[in-house]
Amino acid sequence: MKLRIPDTLFARFFGLLLVAIIISHVMTFALTAGLIGFPPPPPPPHWPPRGIGGPPPHFGRLWITLLVQFLALSVAAWFGARMLARPMQRLTRAAEKLGENLNTPPIEEQGPAEARLAARVFNQMQDRIRLQLQEKGRFLASVSHDLRTPLTRLKLRVERLPEIDDKAKLRDDISEMAAMLNATLDYLRGEALGESWQLLDLRALVYSMVEDMQENGGDVSVEGDAKPLPAQPTALRRCLSNLAENALRYGEKARISLHDEADLAVIEVRDHGPGIPEDQLGAVFEPFFRLESSRSKATGGIGLGLSIAREIARRHGGELSLRNAEGGGLIARLTLSRYH
Repeated sequence: MKLRIPDTLFARFFGLLLVAIIISHVMTFALTAGLIGFPPPPPPPHWPPRGIGGPPPHFGRLWITLLVQFLALSVAAWFGARMLARPMQRLTRAAEKLGENLNTPPIEEQGPAEARLAARVFNQMQDRIRLQLQEKGRFLASVSHDLRTPLTRLKLRVERLPEIDDKAKLRDDISEMAAMLNATLDYLRGEALGESWQLLDLRALVYSMVEDMQENGGDVSVEGDAKPLPAQPTALRRCLSNLAENALRYGEKARISLHDEADLAVIEVRDHGPGIPEDQLGAVFEPFFRLESSRSKATGGIGLGLSIAREIARRHGGELSLRNAEGGGLIARLTLSRYH
């Protein structure tokens, strides 16, 4: 009957230590017995001499033996710790990538039984999440069609009404409902999750966006430079557009600056508006949250722009933060990781 040793982390680590112990003891025995190294010299006829103390003649050999054992066990412990940590490190890297891109390749199922099982379960979880999001996308597409149909009918019926005082208000209400519907579906759908990553010229993206906004009459300017980095171009442009449009809506001007910091690219968008109360700087990132001063249809948004922008920033390994500028206005600071 063939003996089958389980290929587990415990078996590997225990076997490695067992081999190290056996080798260290064999070498200790060989050194002590004089089987390796120089043969021990014959002891003096009377050792130790009377009245004279001191170590035995093989005291140095004992220290060598202890050193050999220490080195063998240290090397075994180092290899064992590395072997145990490697599957966890692989899982950690895969989990980090999973939060950024669901279409990353699955983990290779290799190593001991526990590591293979963990990789297999992780890959199955990734597949289930991907399928659930695809199902969610199909559901939202269906809901989007079902909701837009009655809105379109309302719009057509309003146009057929005779000219009355409330007709313009009805048009505005329908347009606002359509805008809220589109923004909500875009936020829930997360279309950019399926966008491919590529090395992006960040400077060219920002400067081209600013030129487009200037052609549409926006008071927008940009300065500075930043090196290329891996990104999702469409998602990142949407993030920057949300920040610049907020600056124009509430501050009438948008001043954009770019620069590099260590492993980050930093983009700051400043406006010259009233700013945000300190106790609400975090609340404005919540979906559908709007400041009281922005609730009018003329100046207020849907309340999803900053939520979407922060989600895109985090997908790029960065963060979006807000702070009030000295002298008035608000500064939105966007950081993007270069090693994503």
